Amino acid sequence: FKERCKAKIDADDDRRDLDITDGKEINAEKMIRFIRMNELRLVTEYNPVTAIGLLHSSVQFHLLLITDKRSPEHPERMRRFREAAELFQGKILFVLVDNNVKGNERVVSFFKLKKSQLPALAIFHTPDEERDVLPLDEVSIEHVQDFCNVFLQRKQKKRRERGKTTFVHLSPFHS
Repeated sequence: FKERCKAKIDADDDRRDLDITDGKEINAEKMIRFIRMNELRLVTEYNPVTAIGLLHSSVQFHLLLITDKRSPEHPERMRRFREAAELFQGKILFVLVDNNVKGNERVVSFFKLKKSQLPALAIFHTPDEERDVLPLDEVSIEHVQDFCNVFLQRKQKKRRERGKTTFVHLSPFHS
């Protein structure tokens, strides 16, 4: 007799299943990880309601695509942005910010962007508010992936450097 556990989440017109049928034990940690990775959409559109959830998310890195939803290029940008989001699922929240929405002007100004610099990617680390911006001519999976990887590597390097303690040995003897 094998135990069977099944959990299902529907988001982004996509169904995600956690199906344990191989006899391995399911524990609370595995279930929580599955839910956290799949509770948000691949790309969440920024608005006053989602802003609260984004800021309280356990995922500390947010990548914003600040763009004009009315642009003829918007559907293709979003397709590529969603594809890139799959690569970083559970590590970075992908957020769409429509620069034509009046309330989103504050987001654009927070990243010190001008309308002439859009579309742009903006990455943000919530605990220390470190951020970086990349104005784009085109949104490609490679641009998004490179931008995210560089930022994540920089954060990882800073974390390692903070963890190192430098010892200076002062000796009363000189050779």
